[in-house]
Amino acid sequence: QVQLVESGGGLVQAGGSLRLSCAASGRTFSSYAMAWFRQAPGKEREFVTGRSWSGENTYYANSVKGRFTISRDNAKNTVYLQMNSLKPEDTAVYYCAADYRGRGTGNPGAYSYWGQGTQVTVSS
Repeated sequence: QVQLVESGGGLVQAGGSLRLSCAASGRTFSSYAMAWFRQAPGKEREFVTGRSWSGENTYYANSVKGRFTISRDNAKNTVYLQMNSLKPEDTAVYYCAADYRGRGTGNPGAYSYWGQGTQVTVSS
């Protein structure tokens, strides 16, 4: 069982930066692929980025490539999402998700554990 708790969301102006954190419980964090998804009002949840449990593969949605970076600190059981050059269309609730020994790809059905989400609002 893994529990995920996101933090770091907030209100930021367009062009600004935020770093989201997702703290995980449990002693096998390093065995999980971790990903970030987001959901804007009236829209479906969409994949943002993911990293395989081995760390060999990292995936980004085209809409965030070059602006967002996923990283993880296994010693702290935490995954991060660094978001730069934020745009109003990045406004959404951001969720982290975990998939045991997963590949970190964009299929939300592959992820067994989800956080409660953190709101990111980008003003124009």
